[in-house]
Amino acid sequence: MDAREMKIKAAEAALAHVENGMRLGIGTGSTAEEFVRLLAEKVAGGLRIEGVPTSERTARLCLELGVPLKSLDELPELDLTIDGADELDPQLRLIKGGGGALLREKIVACASARMIVIADETKVVDTLGAFKLPIEVNVFGLVSTRRAVEKLASRAGLTGDIVVRGASDGPFMTDGGHLILDASFGRIPDADALATELNALPGVVEHGLFINIASLAIIAGPAGARVLTAR
Repeated sequence: MDAREMKIKAAEAALAHVENGMRLGIGTGSTAEEFVRLLAEKVAGGLRIEGVPTSERTARLCLELGVPLKSLDELPELDLTIDGADELDPQLRLIKGGGGALLREKIVACASARMIVIADETKVVDTLGAFKLPIEVNVFGLVSTRRAVEKLASRAGLTGDIVVRGASDGPFMTDGGHLILDASFGRIPDADALATELNALPGVVEHGLFINIASLAIIAGPAGARVLTAR
């Protein structure tokens, strides 16, 4: 089973949790896109849901495939969000934001009664941090904010480059008009403490640590899909 097949298996298992009439948060990323494609087939077959997308990219795919959408202002309380993750640990703490949608993903997930994470088994780790931690920051004061993040990391004993995400044609801009710092910490021994400290930094809009947000995770591997709950 290749990587895409595993993502489809996880998405199929998550689809079983979607019920008629649900207000559904719809995630961003390659695994979430497989879920959208399967969801669209169910909608075409008569499933009634109202979806709230976590990014413009997801919104475009949903509209292309006929998945009905509303804004979060129209549906401020959701039944369920289904989204992927870049990393998850045994406590179902996540790193998200590889696709640049972490702010909207976190807002939508926290507006939901439940969040189900769908991922392939390569995303499961003992300790978060091998995946670069995305930190969404305001354009204004970028240099000061970056230095504040570096000082915080140093106090926490975290090392590694902290760089502005982007390419030769300019920095990556989020849907909200912000920049992203990617922090290559390698290992984050105390994700809860780091999340709290990042939240307190002026200039940090949001970060990719999702703590106590996911309800369960559906993990796909060569043997099929399995369910993880927080230890």
